[in-house]
Amino acid sequence: MAAFFQTRGVVLTPEDLSWDAWPDRAAAVGLTTIALHPTPGRVAVFVESEGGQRFLTRCHALGLQVEYELHAIGELLPRSLFEKDPALFPMNEQGARMRDCNLCVHSETALQIAAENAVKIARLLRPTTGRYFFWGDDGAPWCRCPRCRSLSDSDQALLFENALIKALRREDPQARLAHLAYANTLQPPTQIEPEAGVFLEFAPIRRRYDMPYAEQVGPGFDDTLNALDANLAVFGAQDAQALEYWLDVSRFSHWQKPPVRIPWNSDLFAADLDSYAARDVRHITTFAVQIDADYLALYGEPPLDEYGKLLA
Repeated sequence: MAAFFQTRGVVLTPEDLSWDAWPDRAAAVGLTTIALHPTPGRVAVFVESEGGQRFLTRCHALGLQVEYELHAIGELLPRSLFEKDPALFPMNEQGARMRDCNLCVHSETALQIAAENAVKIARLLRPTTGRYFFWGDDGAPWCRCPRCRSLSDSDQALLFENALIKALRREDPQARLAHLAYANTLQPPTQIEPEAGVFLEFAPIRRRYDMPYAEQVGPGFDDTLNALDANLAVFGAQDAQALEYWLDVSRFSHWQKPPVRIPWNSDLFAADLDSYAARDVRHITTFAVQIDADYLALYGEPPLDEYGKLLA
C-alpha cells in the first residue's frame, strides 16, 4: 500500500551537507525528497562543485528526489538594473522605488526579465520532480505604486508566479510552480487566480511549536489553520505542500549559533500530520537547516527516525 504522504522531505542548505550522511539517513528513514535552499547563486555554486556532484549522484543512487526551494527574485530581477530603470522595482508607501526587494508586478519588463531568468536558472537547477520554487524576497513587502497598491502582497506574488509558470511551461510542459503562503503572503490572494501549474506551498513560520497546530485558535495566534483552509479554497489540495519547521534548528536558534537542540515532540508532530491529512495535503516537508556536522557533534542524531516513521 502506498504511503499517504507522497512527498516526505527536508529542506537544507549546502552547508548542512557537512553532515555527509544526510542522503543515506534520509533514504533509510523513508524520506522521498531533499530540497536545497536558500538562493539560486549559493545553491548553483554547490551543485557545480565536486561535493555537489557527489550529493546529486548519491541521491540518484538512493532514489531520492532533489528540489530547489529558493528566495530567487533578487537574481531573477538583478538589483543592478535599478539605476537603469527604477520602475522595474516596487514602490514603498512614501512613493519611493526600492531596489532591495521584490518587483513591480505592473511592469511588464520586470516580469519578462524575471521569467527569462527563471528559465535560465531552471536549466541549471532542474528538480527531479518537475516542481519549481522561485519565491519572493524573504517576508519583504511588494509594490505600493498607484497600479499595484490595490492588490495584496499575496495577489502580487501570484501575478509574479503566473508570469513565471507560463515561461517555465514553454521549456518544460509539465512544470509546476509553488505559490508560497508565508509571513506577509500567508493569507490567500483574492483578486488574482492561479494559472495552471501553480500549486500551494504553505509555510506557517509564525505558528508555535509547543502545542499542536490545530489548538492554535483565537486571539494571540499569528498563524492558524484557518489560513491554510482559505488558501486551499483558492488553490485546491492537489499538489498542495506544507513547508514546516519541526526540524528547523535555525529557527529554534533564532538564526544564530551555537545551535539549540531541536525541541522535538512526537505527539505534537503526529497531531499536526493528522491536521494536514484531514485536509488532503499529501506533500510534507520541513526545514532542517543547521542540522550539520556541528549539530551532530553537539547533540548526536536528530529525530529523523521518528520523523520518517510517522510520515510513512
